[in-house]
Amino acid sequence: MGDIALSAATRINILSLQRTQSLIDITQTRLATGLKVNSALDDALAFFTARNLSARAGDLTSIKGAISGGIGVVAAATQGLEAIESLLQQMDALATSAISATDATTRAKLASQFNELRSQVDNLAEDSSFDGINLLKSGTPIFTGGADDLTVTFNERVENGAINRLVVSGVSETDYATIVGNAVQATGVLGSTEVWGQTGAAAITAINAAISGLDEALVSVRSAAESFGTNAALLQIRLDFTTTLVNTLDDGAADLVNADLNEESANLLSLQTRQQLGTISLSIAQRSEQAVLRLF
Repeated sequence: MGDIALSAATRINILSLQRTQSLIDITQTRLATGLKVNSALDDALAFFTARNLSARAGDLTSIKGAISGGIGVVAAATQGLEAIESLLQQMDALATSAISATDATTRAKLASQFNELRSQVDNLAEDSSFDGINLLKSGTPIFTGGADDLTVTFNERVENGAINRLVVSGVSETDYATIVGNAVQATGVLGSTEVWGQTGAAAITAINAAISGLDEALVSVRSAAESFGTNAALLQIRLDFTTTLVNTLDDGAADLVNADLNEESANLLSLQTRQQLGTISLSIAQRSEQAVLRLF
């Protein structure tokens, strides 16, 4: 049998309907996925650019979590130092009261309270950790080992690129020994209720040495807290910057591949109307052919 010959009008209408249906399929896919670029076949440049932006945003999101954790580590250390400072101030108040005391029994009691506060300095330092990192003190028994260091990375690792990071050094073993050692010195010898309980110049000398040692310890604590505070402020700035950068990268990727659902909905309605008109036009063309056929 020979091929069926279609008139030019019928063929044009069929091709138009096929193109319209193809556009409808594309629009429906965009509405279903919310993307105007679903694969490299749709727009290779936009697809791969958006994928790179999204990948970098994902890397920076992980880094953002590490920065947030670093802030927690520094905050824990700072809070520990603030608590230690409060203890040292209370110890200073006890020593000052001991000077004013007139009897050995009262001084001995104050020395006992003083020693109890002193023991809490180590406990506070040991407890000032976050996620297993302690910038004040590390290791047991007491006085063994220095504090941990904190390393926070600010950018993703890229080929031939420099890694930007911040290293926060913990309180060194020497500095910590100064803080605690001066608190120990404050009793003359650790547990020296007998020294404070003495009368005369020996007790006053020991207590004055206590106050002097506490003053030095307070200077060391405040200096360390100031350093940690500066690092915490820097980490917060980097966290805010990284958060903003992640949002910018995500927005950039979305602009490249996301579909405008309002626009696509309007396009679908327009295409469906065009399809209906095309069907009517095809029907009219076929009726014309049937009219010619009736002549035979």
